[in-house]
Order: sequence, then structure tokens, then C-alpha cells
Amino acid sequence: MSEAQTQTQNTDADLTRKGGFWSAAYTIFILLTGTNLPTPLYRGYEQMFGHTTLVTTLIFAAYVAALVPALLIGGPLSDSIGRRRVLLPSVGLAIAGSAVFSLASSTAWLFTARILQGLAVGAASGALTAVLNENEPTGNRRRAAFVTTVASLGGLGVGPLVAGVLAQYAPAPFVTSFVLEIAFLLIALTFMTSLPDSSTRTRWRLRRPSIPVGMGRVFAVSGSANFLAFGVVGLSLSLVPAYVLKLSGITNLAVAGTTVTLMLACSIGAQIAGYGKSPLKLLGAGLILLLLGLVTLIVAGHAMSLPLLIVASVAAGLGHGLIFLGGMTEINRLAPRDKQAETASAFFVIVYLGVGMPVIGAGFLATVLGSLMAVQIFAAALIPLTFGALLLLFMNHRELGRNSSGSCITS
Repeated sequence: MSEAQTQTQNTDADLTRKGGFWSAAYTIFILLTGTNLPTPLYRGYEQMFGHTTLVTTLIFAAYVAALVPALLIGGPLSDSIGRRRVLLPSVGLAIAGSAVFSLASSTAWLFTARILQGLAVGAASGALTAVLNENEPTGNRRRAAFVTTVASLGGLGVGPLVAGVLAQYAPAPFVTSFVLEIAFLLIALTFMTSLPDSSTRTRWRLRRPSIPVGMGRVFAVSGSANFLAFGVVGLSLSLVPAYVLKLSGITNLAVAGTTVTLMLACSIGAQIAGYGKSPLKLLGAGLILLLLGLVTLIVAGHAMSLPLLIVASVAAGLGHGLIFLGGMTEINRLAPRDKQAETASAFFVIVYLGVGMPVIGAGFLATVLGSLMAVQIFAAALIPLTFGALLLLFMNHRELGRNSSGSCITS
């Protein structure tokens, strides 16, 4: 083979890897945009179908209940049979979920749609994270983790904004955003059909969730911090829009959606600013900012102050971004090469349990005491837990630092 032919083949391979990398990033973004389209619409669904705030949080949590087992199966399965074979049906499930939302005529339809979305994101998350790792053009796992977190949070943030604006100003407020989501998911489906599949195939068997040997401390520290950070995100996605409307006295759905988007936009900004920095420092700074956001959230409710709520959203968003980036970077960096999707899936289980479990309690409180009091009690309960996560980080920072410096994995 001539040198020119070799160079051409290398160039084609690089382009294929780059295409796979950005296709995976796009798919993560679109999948997570779809999961948060209902956020500013939940209050309207309550009025339309006559269910309580507790039922709303259960609808929200149904997504996580479906997502977690899908994560535990989908990640290892994609390590075994290949990414594409898992991702194609996952995107198909997401399309079905958006279709059910657009046709919803009762509360049962909302539960069904959220379960379909949970299965889709759960099955796809580990595989897409692994695709980004495998196809990053220079093999840079730190950059792959950065793109994963930005694409994920970008989708989470864009969803409420788009749905809120369309619900307020476009015709068919409970349909339009989901029809657009289906169109973008069809593009993702096309990308997935041509995805380069470079995964290392292993024998698949159903097994209990496990953490790779040597990663216990990393999961304890990063997992606890991310559980709390995503607990705040879960609160923002399910109850804060109603909190905003009560504090401001307005009924504009675009404003309610924008407040959630602001928090996640700050999270993305924090990740951009923190890219390349020590994961342990990112986690520490993020937990401190999260504490500040929680305290300010409580004060905002007592003072009935929308400006203070905005400050709380900014602080919590910045903290969340640093925590997620720090945790994802460490998990990506230390994951065994033959278990990348499985390891990422185990981490995402912790993340999504943080999104779904605490908010059920908050929904119960909101039904009994109202959303204003529920949000304040929820925030107050998270404050000592966040202090505990900071203490855990401090107790383990030397050991984690040694592991970080001794790693031979490309970062």
C-alpha cells in the first residue's frame, strides 16, 4: 500500500471518529432536551387533568424508576453487543415518548410518556458516554467528559426554555414542542445508523450493579456530591417553576421555564470555566457554591423575593456544573477500557437517583404544605448533607490525589 493511500485511510478514519463523536454529543443533547420539555407544562397538566402536585412529582419520578434499570442493563449490554444495537432502539423509545406526550388525554398518558423517556435515556446514557470516549479524535478522555456534561446539561436547560416559550406564545401549547422534538430525534436516529462501532465486545450476562475495582473512593466522593447536586436539579425541574410563579405573582410560562434554564446555563458556564482544572478542586468549590445556593433559596422564600431566587439559581447552577464536571472527569479517567459504558452507567444511576428520589418527598410536602414551604424544607434538609459531602471529600482528598497522579490513562 502506498504512503498516499495510507494517509487517505487515516484521514477517513479520523473523519469517521470525529463524526461519531459529534453525532453522540448531538444525540445526548436532543434526548435530554426532550426529557425536560414537560417541566414548564406540569402546572398546566395539573389543571387540565385534575391531579395533585404529589402526582406531578410521581410522574417526574416515574422517569427515574424506568431509567435506572435501563442504565444497569443498557451500559453493559452495549459493551457486549455494540453501541449501535443499543442506541437505535433507545432513540426509537424517545420518539415514542414524545409522541405519547403530544397525544396525552389523561394523567395515565403522562406516566406512560415519562416511562418511555426514562427507558430511552437510561439505555442510551452509558453507550453514548462510551462512544464519546472511544471516538474523541485525540483520545482525550478529559475532553470527552467535558463534552458529555455540556451536552447533557445543555439539553436539560434548553428543554424548559423551548417548551415554556412555545407553550406561552405558540399554538397547541401541549403539542408543538414535542412534535419538534420528534423531528430532531429522527435526525439523531439517522446519525446512529452510521455510527462507527469500536466497542470492545465482551460476554454479556445479567448481573448486580458493581463498581470497578479501585474506584470505590472515587464513587463515594463523586457520587455523594453529584447525588446532592442533581437533587437540586430535580427540585428545579419539578417544583421551582411553580415556586417562581408564586414569588413573582405572574403566570407567564416562559418566565417559569427560563428560571430553570438560567440555573443550567450557569452550570454549563461553570464547566467551561473549570475545564482542565483538578477534579477534586472542582468538587470542593462546587459543594461550597451549592451550599450558598440552598441557603439563598430558603431566604428567597421567606422574603418572597424573585431577585434572591435568581441569585440562588445562579449559585446552585455554578456549583452543580463544577460538581458534575469534576465527578464525570474522574469516572471517565479511571474507567477500565473494557467496561466504559458499564462504569458510566453506574455513575449515572447515582446521578438520576438524586434527580428522582428526594423530589418525591418534596412533592408530598407541596401537597400538604404548599410549594413555597416544601421547597424551603427540601433545601434545609440538603444543607447538612452537603456539609457531609464536603467532609467526605476532605477526608479522602489525599488518597484520591495519589490515585489521580498515578494514573496512566490519557487525560
